[in-house]
Amino acid sequence: MHAAFFLLLGSSVARFLLRHPGEPRTPWIIALSITLALLYVLGPKTATAPTTAPAATTPTTTPRPTPRHLARLALVVATWVVLVVLAPSFAWCAVPLFYTALRTLLPRAAIVLVALLTAFVVAAQLKLATAFDPNLLLAPPAVAALATAVFVHMERQTQAQRTLIDDLIRTRRELAATERREGTLAERQRLSMEIHDTLAQNLSSQQMLLQAAERTWDADPATARAHVRTATGIAARGLAEARRLVHDLAPAELADGVPLAEALRALDAGPEVTVRFHLEGAPVPLPDRTQSALLRIAQGALANVREHSGARTAALTLSFLGDQVVLDIADDGRGFAASRTQPGAAGPERPGRGHGLPAMRARVRQLGGTLTVESTPAEGTVLSAALPLTPLEPQ
Repeated sequence: MHAAFFLLLGSSVARFLLRHPGEPRTPWIIALSITLALLYVLGPKTATAPTTAPAATTPTTTPRPTPRHLARLALVVATWVVLVVLAPSFAWCAVPLFYTALRTLLPRAAIVLVALLTAFVVAAQLKLATAFDPNLLLAPPAVAALATAVFVHMERQTQAQRTLIDDLIRTRRELAATERREGTLAERQRLSMEIHDTLAQNLSSQQMLLQAAERTWDADPATARAHVRTATGIAARGLAEARRLVHDLAPAELADGVPLAEALRALDAGPEVTVRFHLEGAPVPLPDRTQSALLRIAQGALANVREHSGARTAALTLSFLGDQVVLDIADDGRGFAASRTQPGAAGPERPGRGHGLPAMRARVRQLGGTLTVESTPAEGTVLSAALPLTPLEPQ
């Protein structure tokens, strides 16, 4: 549209100079043409058209023009009117001015101004003509109507696109907020499981050992001191685990590249339970999350064995079966009936303490595996966690 304006303005000046050479009004025509061109060029730089309103503007609301817009439009139109009065051939420069008016004014005011400009163009063309020509009477209104219709259609399309973009941006922000909330909840759950499987279990073991030491302190000081030393070692491991948890939430037992099998072999369930470890199959490298999950499951299961089962022995078996890795924790404790609620690796968990088995299930589910618990009263319990060797990404 800008190119069309300057093309029409330049052709009008050339036409006037060719047809009216040496006339006294020529300097005025040239001066007014330069003034109109400058106003047209400088206008958009001094004020932004109100159609570039914030994206919150809806199709049902139209921003009002500012005094700066109105002053710029008035100067442009006034300069053009004077030019047309002096040289009617400048009348066709009105077409780009139609769009300037439509972009600047409110719809009704813009249409009124377009109608007035069109009438002025018709009058100028009829004055310029040597004889009456119906085309001079009908062509300008037709062009004005077409230009207005095109502009209105484009504006509606622009507003519709603007609204659609606003909706998309708002939806994307809501989706991002939802994903952040879900990520926060997932991280909280993971931290809860990490704390339960490490710090809480260590504190529980220390409590049991210190209580046992208190009971036997007078009757068997040597055994009591052994319990205290064991509790001290557990406290040291718990401190290291807490520091590791704060650092990167990775199990301290797997630090410095310690293999999972070695970490499992080093686990214990307290002085009253003998833990044996078996490795079956050829070990293959496992992702860090898989190793961490299996170690945490073993720790939680052994904690349940120590606290609930009354077992004397427990067996950890790590099996590499080609497409999956399986960890089995079996004990010879009292077991429990399958119908009892919230069973742990060594039996149902105590009221208010049902976090162990749900945490294990959550870990396994996040990695695309399965967790099964089998138990019979007086015959012990077997917990089995199977994870694929190519674990799924957590949701």
